[in-house]
Amino acid sequence: MEQNHKLLADKGPYYNNPVRFRRVVGRLVYLSIIRPELSYAIHVMSQVMHKPREAHWDAVVRVLKYLKGCPGQGIMLKAESDLRIHTFCDSDWASCPLMRRSLFAFVVLLGDSPISWKTKKHDTVSHSSAEAEYRSMAATLRELKWLKRLLGDFGVRHNDSMHMFCDSKSAIYVATNEPCVSREDETH
Repeated sequence: MEQNHKLLADKGPYYNNPVRFRRVVGRLVYLSIIRPELSYAIHVMSQVMHKPREAHWDAVVRVLKYLKGCPGQGIMLKAESDLRIHTFCDSDWASCPLMRRSLFAFVVLLGDSPISWKTKKHDTVSHSSAEAEYRSMAATLRELKWLKRLLGDFGVRHNDSMHMFCDSKSAIYVATNEPCVSREDETH
């Protein structure tokens, strides 16, 4: 799906077979379990299930053509792996064109293999990009705590530290409770 799309705000004609649209998107939801690169496109398509438009069907067809063009893609889980957990999280501030809510995503790796990922729209509107990133970090931390408990239920003791990577310095300062010093404050 192309960047800066306006699919959710599309006002074109309605698609004439909404049942077909729902069936195909529903099947794509299950396929996203092993094809995480489809998560965002399916997230967008699932928001218009009640009244899809022709532009939405065209986007579904593009996803299907993508799948036909690369059938060997998917997640590869390696048998030999260390039990270190790394996670990457990010947020796109006010990315929803209709409600201005932010979108967040994370992926959790056990060794080199992805074991968990999610893309979701925030429940509330964030007032800044730092707040959106902080909320993304909080959701990722909840997932990490759950995964650590799940590993324990499987009999795997995970005593190593888990590493979370975020690209927002201000959100990291908030999370670590450190003061964010500006250049003006340093000179006085």
